[in-house]
Amino acid sequence: MMPFLSSLIIAGAILLVPSQSHTLFPFETKQLTREHVESLSEEDQRLFAFDDQLLELSAAQAATTCRYGPADGKWPSSNAWQRLSKQLSAADTLITTTPQASVCYGPSKNDAKCQDLTKNWSNSYTHIDDPTEILSPVYQGLTCQPPSIYDSVNCTLGGYPSYVIRAATVLDIQLGINFARNDGVRLVVKNTGHDYTGKSTGYGALSIWTHSLKDIQFFDNYIDGSGYKGPAIKTGAGVQTSELYKAANDHGVVVVAGQGQSVGVPGGYIQGGGHSPLSSLYGMAADHVLGFELVTPIGEFLTANSTSNPDLFWALRGGGGSTFGVVTSVIIKAFKDLPVTAATWSLDSTKLGTDRFWAATKAFVDRSGNDPDNGTYSYFKVSPNGNGKDYMFNMQPFFAPGKTASQTNTLLATYFSKLTSLNVPFSPKITEYKNFYSAWQAEFPLEPQSDVQTVLGSRLIPRSNFASEVGRNITFNVLRTTVEAGQTVLGFNFAPTLAVAGNPDNAVNPAWRSSVLHAITTRRVNPKSSTTEILSARNSFTNGTMQKWRDITPGSGSYLNEADRLEPSWQQSFWGDKYARLLAIKKELDRKDVFWAHNAVGSEGWAVSSVDGLPNENGKLCVVGEMVSTSRVRSSATRVPLTVREQAVAEPTGV
Repeated sequence: MMPFLSSLIIAGAILLVPSQSHTLFPFETKQLTREHVESLSEEDQRLFAFDDQLLELSAAQAATTCRYGPADGKWPSSNAWQRLSKQLSAADTLITTTPQASVCYGPSKNDAKCQDLTKNWSNSYTHIDDPTEILSPVYQGLTCQPPSIYDSVNCTLGGYPSYVIRAATVLDIQLGINFARNDGVRLVVKNTGHDYTGKSTGYGALSIWTHSLKDIQFFDNYIDGSGYKGPAIKTGAGVQTSELYKAANDHGVVVVAGQGQSVGVPGGYIQGGGHSPLSSLYGMAADHVLGFELVTPIGEFLTANSTSNPDLFWALRGGGGSTFGVVTSVIIKAFKDLPVTAATWSLDSTKLGTDRFWAATKAFVDRSGNDPDNGTYSYFKVSPNGNGKDYMFNMQPFFAPGKTASQTNTLLATYFSKLTSLNVPFSPKITEYKNFYSAWQAEFPLEPQSDVQTVLGSRLIPRSNFASEVGRNITFNVLRTTVEAGQTVLGFNFAPTLAVAGNPDNAVNPAWRSSVLHAITTRRVNPKSSTTEILSARNSFTNGTMQKWRDITPGSGSYLNEADRLEPSWQQSFWGDKYARLLAIKKELDRKDVFWAHNAVGSEGWAVSSVDGLPNENGKLCVVGEMVSTSRVRSSATRVPLTVREQAVAEPTGV
C-alpha cells in the first residue's frame, strides 16, 4: 500500500517563491491513491473507489434515473456517512447542514440571534463564510429565511445540500467525488455562493466546499509552455477577489479578477470567463490563465495547461464552473501596477425634468462604442426613483486605469460639453489613485445580496449597435423602456478584445469579443404569490423584457454567470459556436454526469423536479422525462421541522 502523503495546510499564507518552477500547494500534496483504496475493506472500496477501479458499479450506476435523496431507500446509510467522515483529513471535515436562519424557528429559536441575523441578512459577508448559504436564496427554495425577510413558516433544508465536505486537502475532494458518484448522490461545488442561478446548492446533495483553500503563491518570473515568461500568481480555490487583489498589490502587480469583493476567483468566475475593471486593457480573466490543478469526475488529480490535458485546459477557460471537475488552484498572469483615475456622478429627473434626464443619460450610453478603446470600464445604474415617474442615473464609477485626472477629464470632455448644451448642471467627483488596489477598494461598493424577490437577466450588446445613429436610438429606447416599466438597468461598458496581441483560443463566449456593453436588468417577483403568478411573472420577464433585448442583438449572447435562469437557447447564448466542442469534452470526461448544474455544458439530459414547480434546486435531480413522485420528496424537503429533517438525514435506510 502507498501511504497518504503528509501535508501542512497553510491557510491564507502567501508563499514567496522566486524560482520559475511550478509547485503544488501543501494541501494539494495530500491525495487519495488507488493503492490506498485497494487496501480498504470491500465495503469501503465500494464507497471510495476511483471510477475505473470497481467495474461492477458501472452497470448499477448506468441504470440510475435520479440522484438519491434522503427519503430514498438507496440513500447512503448513517454508517456510510460515518465511514466517509473517518476517511477525511480531519474529524470536523464532514458537516451536517444547519441553515443559519434555524435560530428563528422551532427548537433552535433564539430571538436575539434571529434579530442580529436579520439585520445583517443582505450583507454578503453574513453568508460567504457559511458552508451552505448562497447569495441568491430564491434558488434554494426559501425554506429557511428569517421571518421578516420571508416567512418560511418553519425551517427545512429544502434545496440546501444535506452534507458538506469542508475541503482542506485534495484527498477530501477526491473522497467526496468518489463517494457521491459511487452512491448515486448529487454533487455540488461551492466557495462563496456568489452565483445568480443556484449552481452551488441542491436538494439532498453532498457539497464540496472549497472556501478554506486560501493559499497564494507569487512567481516573479514564471515560465510557461505557451511561451509566457513573467510575473504570475497561483491561487487556491477558496480565494476571493479582495484577497487576490491585496496579494497582488503587495508585490506591485495587478491581475484580471472580479469587480465584486465576495467573488470566488478560481471557481465559477474565472471558469465562466470573468469580466473585470481591467477588461478593456487585458480582456477576460480566463484569457490569462496559465494552468489549473483539479480533481476530475473519476477522482483523479491532474494538471491542465497548454502542454498537459490541453483540451480540458481550453474548456476550463470559459466553459463554466461545476462542470468539468473541482478546481483546486489556478495560475494566472500578473501585470505591472498602474495608477487609476475614477469619476462618479449622478443625474436625477426630479431636478432635471424627464426630457433632460433621458437626453443626458442617452448622451453617455451613446458613447459605449468609444470609451473602452481608451481602456476604461464604466459601471452605471439607471433606475426608477420610487414613484414610477422619476428616475436616477448613477455612475459608480467611470474607471480609467493608467490615466491621470487630467487625462480622464480630456476623455470625458465631449460628454461634459453635451451636458452643458442640454443645460444640465454637472459636477462629477474625479479622484486620482496611485495604484489599482486603492482605486478598486474606494470606488466599488459591496453589493447587497440575498434578495428573495429579485430575478435578473443579461445581454451582451455589440459595438455595431452603436455604430450609427439609428442603432444608438434603437438600443437606448429598449433600455429606456425597460426602466420606465419599473426595472433597474445595470450597465458595464468595456471591450474585452485584445486588439494587439489577439484573443487566446479558449472557451470564452465569442459574443464577448464584439460586445461593448454588458447590460443587466432585474425584476421583482413577490415570493408570496402563487406558483402560477410567479411563473407568469418570470415568463413575462424572459419572453417579454429579455426578448426585446435579444431582438436588438441578434446572434449575440449573455454572460452565463449573470444570466436569466430561464434563458432560452442557452447553449448558443452562453457559448455560441464553441458549444459543440465543449459538449464533446464534457461527454468524454464525465460519462456519468457526476457534475451537473443548471444550464451548464451537458446539462440537457437532467432536470430538477422542484417540489413547488418553481425554477429552483428544491427537488430531486432526475433524467429528463423520468416520472418523479414529488409527494415523497415534499414530505422531507418542505414543511417538515428542521429536527425531523435532520433525523431523516441521520437515520436513512439502504447500503
